[in-house]
Amino acid sequence: MKTLGLIGGTTWVSTVDYYRLINQMVNQRLGGLNSARMLLYSVNFEEFRPPDTVEGWENVTQRIIAIARTLEQGGAEGLVLCANTLHKIADPVQEKIGIPIIHIAKATAAEIGRAQLHKVALLGTKFTMQEPFYHDKLRAQGIETLIPEQNDRLYIHDAILDEMALEIFKPETKQRFLEIITQLQQRGAQAIVLGCTEIPILIKPADTTTPLFDTTHIHAQAAVDFALSD
Repeated sequence: MKTLGLIGGTTWVSTVDYYRLINQMVNQRLGGLNSARMLLYSVNFEEFRPPDTVEGWENVTQRIIAIARTLEQGGAEGLVLCANTLHKIADPVQEKIGIPIIHIAKATAAEIGRAQLHKVALLGTKFTMQEPFYHDKLRAQGIETLIPEQNDRLYIHDAILDEMALEIFKPETKQRFLEIITQLQQRGAQAIVLGCTEIPILIKPADTTTPLFDTTHIHAQAAVDFALSD
């Protein structure tokens, strides 16, 4: 079994799910008392709050590279960035380390492809919804991506950072998210990508008739597949 290096804390709320899911999936595959080999570096999210400037992102990039190198030196054989938004800098980080990044958007695109869907809607922070780093991975699989209207994007972004990151999940926030999902379905979305690892805690499959892609679960599964591969 390969050792996984996890960069978590962005946020800790979903990092808990990563740790649980990866261990559960390894045990389901191997049985007995087997669990995953993992190194976890959990950051202070206040220091890594998604910035709004190029300089801010450059600072985040350099700090993540340093953490990734620490995990690599500690024995990690594959890197898991435990957040969708952090994959905005996955490529420059990958260039500076010698172990592969298990990319959340690539894994999600493959899962959507297996479901034979060609048009999905993407929910997440404004960076995930609006910038190309996620859309490009989906497009490479022939998948068209819809995003909410601007006001809804701002609402989703703020709800993630001001509520979910603090483990606050309000019924009224859930209702607004479900209304946005309905609108996206009416625009032609065949499924919804929950492109923030906190959203699956708020929105469950039983809450909507629209198929959901839980990126936390998908990413954890991809990490386990890597760890148990030859």
